[in-house]
Amino acid sequence: MSTPEGKTACVIGAGFGGMALAIRLQSAGIATTVVESRDKPGGRAYYWEKDGFTFDAGPTVVTDPDCLRQLWELSGHDMAEDLELMPVMPFYRLNWPDGVNFDYSNDEKNLRNEIMKLEPADVEGYDRFLEYAAGVYEEGYVKLGTVPFLNFKSMIKAAPALMKKQAWRSVYSMVSKYIKNEKLREALSFHTLLVGGSPMKTSSIYALIHKLEKDGGVWWTRGGTNRLIAGMVRHFERLGGTMRVGDGVTRVETEGKRAKAVHTKSGWSQRFDAVASNADIMHSYRDLLGDSYRGKTQAKALAKKSFSPSLFVVHFGIEGTWPGIPHHMILFGPRYHGLLDDIYSKGILPADFSIYLHHPTVTDPSMAPEGMSTFYALVPVAHMGKMPINWDEVGPELEKRILDEVGRRLIPDIHDRIVTKFHYAPKDFGQDLNAHLGSAFSLEPVLWQSAFFRGHNRDDVIDNFYLVGAGTHPGAGIPGVVGSAKATAGLMIEDLSS
Repeated sequence: MSTPEGKTACVIGAGFGGMALAIRLQSAGIATTVVESRDKPGGRAYYWEKDGFTFDAGPTVVTDPDCLRQLWELSGHDMAEDLELMPVMPFYRLNWPDGVNFDYSNDEKNLRNEIMKLEPADVEGYDRFLEYAAGVYEEGYVKLGTVPFLNFKSMIKAAPALMKKQAWRSVYSMVSKYIKNEKLREALSFHTLLVGGSPMKTSSIYALIHKLEKDGGVWWTRGGTNRLIAGMVRHFERLGGTMRVGDGVTRVETEGKRAKAVHTKSGWSQRFDAVASNADIMHSYRDLLGDSYRGKTQAKALAKKSFSPSLFVVHFGIEGTWPGIPHHMILFGPRYHGLLDDIYSKGILPADFSIYLHHPTVTDPSMAPEGMSTFYALVPVAHMGKMPINWDEVGPELEKRILDEVGRRLIPDIHDRIVTKFHYAPKDFGQDLNAHLGSAFSLEPVLWQSAFFRGHNRDDVIDNFYLVGAGTHPGAGIPGVVGSAKATAGLMIEDLSS
């Protein structure tokens, strides 16, 4: 059997999916070049350094660390050479407006005590839910998470197992089957928001996140999520890979049904045997392949699809340390169903919100100057297609409202303590990441946009053009995009070996 030695590949975009794919290709002997438009690699895992504080832009939760370790093991290396993972405990503290707290973790004794505090009768229901989550984890993640769905036949093959698990039901609906207490229903269903899905609409297959966290834990990379990206880049370059940063791809040149060359803003161009895009899926087809018939027709088809919401994130560095505020908190607002409906369906900016509060310095003090703390407060908001408002006007007002709420619930003199702050809005996702409609997670993870119905890991027409990342199977989140890299790499290595 021939090998792909001597073949070349280009990966567009240095996010988690792009870097995971590049490492797999380079490990297989394919000379791989990663081309990144921004001044630093990372994609959604970008970072800023301001006034001595380090602010991570994107994902803060590292789950299933084994899917990352594999990237080093392919070439006989150890991930610990390049980065350090630190355990986070509790995984999340959930807080409601009435002052009730719930610490969620995989410490069985503590978790059961937390459930008992809210509703003793739900302990048994939780065990049954966990059994369900383990089943969908096996079917949806272990068996299908790294398998490319290139044709409808592959979907039909997987369908019976997914239907047996009632995949048409939402995560919230399935949680409610086992759990009676409303706070516990929220505690066990909010996870879909971390991959861009509404708990009321996202397939119950996503209950697998509970099993993923229970088995693998929740982790933090010392120095920030950006250090995980930096470790991936270091390993990729160690293997002989090439990074081209700060020079965005403007066009993927095609000839017939083949991607022929990549062209960048600076005027650089190079021919490759295969091209993979970790860029936004709409940007990939509408802009990068815009000269081709395939690019135009696929962009039209994508425009009809449902995209996940965006985010509004307030980054702030403050005086003082806060050992009583855990690494991750969810500050629920007064509404759950209604708020999600406002964001996902109505496209309005509500007066209330739920906040995902990230406090890395409680785990890793290196993220801030001594005696100070780094935070970000994130709220989901509708994407710009549903809510075309002027973020230059609305942003400062929403930022203040969010900080006021964090102050009211946790840090009373927050405004006096702030050393530095800035916010990141949907228009920034659009400008910096070419994200369609400013979406933070690409296509919405609903059942009819999953597996075969999501972006294919290899294009159906241009036979050496591939996709990786949130817009392709299996979807957003670090395990999702790293899984997509494994599926896409398998196809590319096989194709380049033939």
